Amino acid sequence: MNAVQILTLTMLLAAGGGAQLFKSGKCPDPAVQYNFDPARYLGKWFEIQKLPSAFQKGQCATSDYILQSPRVVRVLNRELLDDGTVRSAFGTVEVKDPAEPAKLEVTFSDVILLRGSYWLLSTDYDSYALVYSCKSYGLFHVELAWILSRQPTLPKDITEYLLSILSSIGVSVDKMVSTIQDEAYCSPMYQ
Repeated sequence: MNAVQILTLTMLLAAGGGAQLFKSGKCPDPAVQYNFDPARYLGKWFEIQKLPSAFQKGQCATSDYILQSPRVVRVLNRELLDDGTVRSAFGTVEVKDPAEPAKLEVTFSDVILLRGSYWLLSTDYDSYALVYSCKSYGLFHVELAWILSRQPTLPKDITEYLLSILSSIGVSVDKMVSTIQDEAYCSPMYQ
């Protein structure tokens, strides 16, 4: 591990990166959604499950995607924190290579600059989406994953199908955590 990688790891841990899942080796290169159409992905998505992360601590998480230009989508992520406040984060999702439109890059710069991969592994556009992100740091990598739904719930068989995709690329699906989307609990999100 070189000095930059050690510094990066130290910064991640100091920023609460202990919630991140560090794994040995390089990131996998999973298959992504064939013929992905970013325009059909626009709109609201509810988070159903996720791998824990240092930057996402709340419940009731949603993402709203709005077309900004042909290759750039604006995103608003919202979540309900334990103290009852709603935290929002604005970012952009960009198609980096038109030949691989499901391999996107997301950037958030509200407080600090966060940039990462945002790969659509699977979606039917109308009910579910499976998003995967991974960053290599030489001898190890950090991965994130989200199961999203157009509704606050997702049928168990679809969730299991999406977890099987993650498992097939080596993601520790036993580390996935469910996101509360109960209407009463999440009511502060809609006030």
